[in-house]
Amino acid sequence: MKKTAPAPLIYWYAHLSIQDIALVGGKNASLGEMYNQLQQAGIRVPNGFATSAQLFKDFLTQNQLDAPIDGLLASLNSGAASLKDVGQQIRGLISQGVFTDQQEQCIIDAYLQLEKQTSTPSPAVAVRSSATAEDLPEASFAGQQESYLNIQGERQVIAACKQCFASLYTDRAIVYRQEQGFPHQQVALSVGIQQMIESECAGVMFSLDTENGFPDVVMINGSWGLGETIVKGSVTPDKFVVYKPLLEQPGKSPIIEKKLGLKNEKMIFASGSHCDTPTVTIPTSEAERHALVINDEETLQLSRWAAIIERHYGCAMDMEWAKDSVTKQLFIVQARPETVEAQKSRTVLVNYKLEKNNAPVLLEGASVGAAVACGQTYTVLSPHDIDQFPEGAILVTERTDPDWVPIMKKAAGIITDSGGPTSHAAIVSRELKVPAIVGTEMATHRLSNGQTVTLSCAGGAVGQVYDGTVGFTTQHIDMASIPSPKTQVMINAAMPDGIFHWWQLPTSGIGLTRIEFIISSQIGVHPMALLHPEKITDSTVKSAIEQRCRHFTNPPDFFTDTLALGISKIAASQYPKPVIVRMSDFKSNEYRGLLGGEDFELHEENPMLGLRGASRYYHPRYREAFQLECQAIAKARNEKGFDNIIVMIPFCRTVNEADKVLNVMAQAGLERGQDGLQVYVMCEIPSNVILAERFAERFDGFSIGSNDLTQLVLGIDRDSAELKPMFDARDDAVKRLIEHVITVAHSKGCKVGICGQAPSDHPEFAQFLVACGIDSISLNPDSFAKGCDVIAKAEQSRDQET
Repeated sequence: MKKTAPAPLIYWYAHLSIQDIALVGGKNASLGEMYNQLQQAGIRVPNGFATSAQLFKDFLTQNQLDAPIDGLLASLNSGAASLKDVGQQIRGLISQGVFTDQQEQCIIDAYLQLEKQTSTPSPAVAVRSSATAEDLPEASFAGQQESYLNIQGERQVIAACKQCFASLYTDRAIVYRQEQGFPHQQVALSVGIQQMIESECAGVMFSLDTENGFPDVVMINGSWGLGETIVKGSVTPDKFVVYKPLLEQPGKSPIIEKKLGLKNEKMIFASGSHCDTPTVTIPTSEAERHALVINDEETLQLSRWAAIIERHYGCAMDMEWAKDSVTKQLFIVQARPETVEAQKSRTVLVNYKLEKNNAPVLLEGASVGAAVACGQTYTVLSPHDIDQFPEGAILVTERTDPDWVPIMKKAAGIITDSGGPTSHAAIVSRELKVPAIVGTEMATHRLSNGQTVTLSCAGGAVGQVYDGTVGFTTQHIDMASIPSPKTQVMINAAMPDGIFHWWQLPTSGIGLTRIEFIISSQIGVHPMALLHPEKITDSTVKSAIEQRCRHFTNPPDFFTDTLALGISKIAASQYPKPVIVRMSDFKSNEYRGLLGGEDFELHEENPMLGLRGASRYYHPRYREAFQLECQAIAKARNEKGFDNIIVMIPFCRTVNEADKVLNVMAQAGLERGQDGLQVYVMCEIPSNVILAERFAERFDGFSIGSNDLTQLVLGIDRDSAELKPMFDARDDAVKRLIEHVITVAHSKGCKVGICGQAPSDHPEFAQFLVACGIDSISLNPDSFAKGCDVIAKAEQSRDQET
């Protein structure tokens, strides 16, 4: 009888595929898949090999460890022993075990073969754990086992393999398997030995937005040195976001976010006095802290790789990358399915909304989980203090750590000094559905034990910690119940940070984006102060401005680049559906609030009717600044590829003014009709209605600004508390003008929309607009579902009448 050949103890990546999870675990199977299938697509993957999962099982059996481990786990389940003691004892038993001569020689021979392939004596390798229940589509097991970096030499590799075996029973791994329902005895461990990249910088990359599941972006985090600092959460990394659908368009650079992180340390290969340890963590230089780790071309290259990997695997992916410090080449060193957002139900959108409040914001950081939590803070700086943490408190710590899964389960929320939204600990927080704000820099110093705070991750990528208890509401939007009216229903957009939260809504696009929100929150500097710094009289203000734009050789580029990124992110959320971007409509008093504003703004008695909107764009006081706005739009449309952007001009008083504005725009590279550019006008002044025919000759559409139109038709200050009962867009005088402009615009082939809450709040007003044949109605996102219902019923009523 022919004997069956024994199963190999070692598998090279070149012989592995994603089908081999049972043989070598999820991590190694995935590396083998990429090494074999994706290198022809240009993706570089360091070579390596894996020990078989069977070798691990044999190791336990030959060292007679199965029964003792089962006994210890049984004592944990019965409550007779603590997690800490059980984990420590099991790891000790495995560490004392020995390989057979054959097992040891197989690992050494493979390492020596890798040495020949790399032509490097005692090559540095990463020795990583790869469990057979890891990196699955339904469970990530992220960070549950250990990795050992810069391991050199035969004996060190053998020792690291045994340490990996022991790490299958870290406290966090035991708890995680229990939470996921995986029997301990059914999980085996393979060890991956991979050529180590001595990285100049490294990081983590996802093929979706990890906070809301928006599938059309690649999200990249990066820091200097080895990527372990990001994984462990000891640094706040740089962040890059790229829009995938435009990646393959020639000449386009669809980067929609670049954010500098506080990269205060880096992990590097140890040498010299540190040679007794494989790696060492050192402070970064000031130049490193103030520089992005990768340039635009590298950002795009990584994003293209992410898109290729995602297509190959057929699911959203979580990847790790590194840039070689010598060759400057990029590598993918790990890839696994993303398991949190990809598993969420998309039938219901949950929206948290804070009530209006005056509570001070104590801290800000990157948000993890779009939820809100209230509670008393409790600071934990050492794992030894975990047992003292009270159930339901807000955990405050220097950094979240996967070791702390038991305490994370008890917390109502988490606040950290360092870390980014793609660290392993952040991934675990999402899996546990515990909201967290990471990278606040000062949480452990500013928050005291027992202090009541509200942690809000409801506003997008930036989370806030408020002093005291702030009320909030939770809205559940059933996607299947939202009707589809014939009238286009759009949403209003304020800030880029939170826009992806609404990607699931079946909108017709964005009807109003006010760029002054981006200018005030992300730029904060008067554009004329960037163009003419010599006119700034306050040295403190001048210094503050220089600090904001210190990364730009030409200060005005800070304005155009930042504005272009913000606009592009909003446009990406709806692409290719239309996104109407209104040019700035600050009043002079609002402009003075920006850095440098006092040196460039008039003091007007009535700013509401003063130098605002279109009149600024060709005025000597602001014309240069308006050209910067135009350049930002051109950059978003032409360089980044968001040709769904429609420009809208606010408060355009006369036809002559319209001509002047269109001329200034053309001079700045925004010519109506060129490359499909459409230009709308806000219909908010009676002259826009009275001369609608002539405005329609100059613009492609009208967007009714009901607040200003009501103010100017009824002669009521929109901010007057005394006259508030009279301020109503449903007044017959206002409605008559609305009806007239819709009729005239349609006769000229122009579209007409309206932005505001009135159609959602007042069903009869929606019915009036529908009866007039309005093309689109734009609502705040949280009232979209209600608005669709109101508009659909109005259409039904109209159809029944006709």
